[in-house]
Amino acid sequence: MEGGTTFRFITGGIREALDRAREAAAARDVPIGGGPGTIRQYLREGLIDELHIAIAPVLLRAGEPLFEGVDMRALRYECVEFAASEKATHVVLRRPGQTDG
Repeated sequence: MEGGTTFRFITGGIREALDRAREAAAARDVPIGGGPGTIRQYLREGLIDELHIAIAPVLLRAGEPLFEGVDMRALRYECVEFAASEKATHVVLRRPGQTDG
């Protein structure tokens, strides 16, 4: 693929996918992308150390809640960055004991 991106399909679940991504990334960060359902799976398993959220000021009549069924209090995320503008609000949540980068 142009740019050197390689896609691999994993059928063993999210833990296997994350383990393989960590191995391939060596010591670098492993970003997890996807829709709310994908992110909720990783959150429920406590596998996300840092969460970057961009909130746009628009009213949606439908959609899928990001945190539905996820006990965010139990995961103990702390807000480590907050930046607001006319177009969006950016929030970075990090689990205690994790470092930047």
